[in-house]
Amino acid sequence: MTPLIPTSDPVPDLPPGLYIVATPIGNLGDLSPRAAATLAGVRLIAAEDSRVTAKLLAHIGVKVPMQAYHDHSADTLRPMLVARALREAVALVSDAGTPLISDPGFKLVRDARAAGVNIVTLPGPCAAVAALTLAGLPTDRFLFAGFLPAKAGARATAIAELAGIRATLVLYESGPRLGASLAALADGLGDRPAAVAREISKRFEECVTGSLSELAARYADAPPRGEIVITIGPPPEAAPADADTLDAALVAALDGGTLKTAVADVTKALGLPRATVYARALALKAGA
Repeated sequence: MTPLIPTSDPVPDLPPGLYIVATPIGNLGDLSPRAAATLAGVRLIAAEDSRVTAKLLAHIGVKVPMQAYHDHSADTLRPMLVARALREAVALVSDAGTPLISDPGFKLVRDARAAGVNIVTLPGPCAAVAALTLAGLPTDRFLFAGFLPAKAGARATAIAELAGIRATLVLYESGPRLGASLAALADGLGDRPAAVAREISKRFEECVTGSLSELAARYADAPPRGEIVITIGPPPEAAPADADTLDAALVAALDGGTLKTAVADVTKALGLPRATVYARALALKAGA
């Protein structure tokens, strides 16, 4: 494979500063020529995992000193990286995609800017944005919410906070947790349209669409491999008439059933946020 930046070609000196470089999320061919030239021209690369970045550098045919920079080392290494960036070119990369998206890089940028470091960003691949383009869901407004908490209680709380946001939601998830997360999302948000994208830009890229409950059932016993992005459509437009429908459904469900079961059944049947259904159920039981 021909390197993007042949080692025999001179690389121009870059001015001192912190260069935020987006790297491929799968296909190495997605690295831009500008990003390749920048990685070849810096004096140090702060990398999430130097072993991963070493493969990228081998692809473009260059060798540059690297320093591991991740959650466990960030606080102790940050002052050194800021000092280096004041006098020479330093690049910040993550294992894949755009740095600072669901990683600790923002603290380095914050401290570097406070110290007077020149900050340069090189746009490029981002799994969250790529998944949006595959999903076929509204993109005029979207919210990236990172990873949901692993524990069920904290996850339900986080989902409840997202329920009323009138935008497409974008989440990262792992294969083993995907089925449980989709089921929790269906319970907390209502049965909205959604998509599961995985292995974006790689050989086995796929994007599976359906309702949250359909996707939860699909992946309940078949966790997929690879990097996964969940996109979820915005909540349905509320209408005054929905209040009567909700009350009628809750009264019927509460007749002989528990509050928890009634809320779950009505949430699924009407496609409304669980938080809305739960609040109204409490009001009906209190005689409001």
